[in-house]
Amino acid sequence: MTTGAGTDQRTDTTPAQASRYGMIAIDLDGTLLGPDGAVSRRNIRAIDRAREAGIRVTICTGRGFVECERFLGTIGQADPVVVAGGSILSCPATRRTIHRFAIDHAVVSRSVERLLGHGHAVLVLKDPVETGYDYLVVQGEQNHPIDPVTAWWFKEMNVRARFARSIHEDEHPEHTVRFGICGTDLALAPIGEDLLGHVGDGIHLHNFPAVVAPEHTRLTGEGRRYHILEVFSRDANKWTALSWLASRSGIAPERVVAIGDEVNDEAMIVGAGLGVAMGNAVERVKKAAKRQTLRHDEDGVAYAIDRVLGGEW
Repeated sequence: MTTGAGTDQRTDTTPAQASRYGMIAIDLDGTLLGPDGAVSRRNIRAIDRAREAGIRVTICTGRGFVECERFLGTIGQADPVVVAGGSILSCPATRRTIHRFAIDHAVVSRSVERLLGHGHAVLVLKDPVETGYDYLVVQGEQNHPIDPVTAWWFKEMNVRARFARSIHEDEHPEHTVRFGICGTDLALAPIGEDLLGHVGDGIHLHNFPAVVAPEHTRLTGEGRRYHILEVFSRDANKWTALSWLASRSGIAPERVVAIGDEVNDEAMIVGAGLGVAMGNAVERVKKAAKRQTLRHDEDGVAYAIDRVLGGEW
């Protein structure tokens, strides 16, 4: 696969070609967003062409709604989106929650206590429509501070957080959709294993690189990266949310295209009729995908959309 990343190549399509697929789902970080954290003009134009061809476009991101809202405006997103790693479906126009996959509070309580025991403040993500804030940060009796990366992220994204010593202070236990911690990859791996060993029933988790500011790279040590460990209800992932949305729109799974790069994209890459891995994707996503596009610094989303609209894929 070769193409110039700096040019905007439009592929002519026919209604018959375009109608093979009814929905394109696109991850944000490492996929639609370039290394500069922005959506390129070429990717925006490709999304516009997909819509013109009658294909619904949605975003499937690990970010909460407030953390991705600026990019939804950039691409003119009006259709529902999948946020918080598949645990919430939101309407960009109304900012309301359409559907959510909550975690059982008993599971949350056991898990939070376990994570506090490892010396981490726990980030409990809420449905902000119901609670009025995005995260309940549980710090424990030892008042564990949030790490520098999380503090930066909250400020950068205008995240609303409420702080508590205990999970028992949670006034909205029924609205928890995810919880997790942030730290180095080396530190989080055994914590994830420990959590699965003690409260594995009813949950699944992801451990993957966090979005960080350049100055944070020096905090991790040579060869180490900041990671986020995220825990969800067993039934919540990007594909369960995406398939729920597609079914509601009358679109069969085989008519869905999913484009992503990280471990939390694997479920939708496998479940979709056409799973596309970014050129910068992790190996397990590349192995799960039917096709591979260019990297996120080469407008890989636009390249994939053009192959779809042209009938090559």
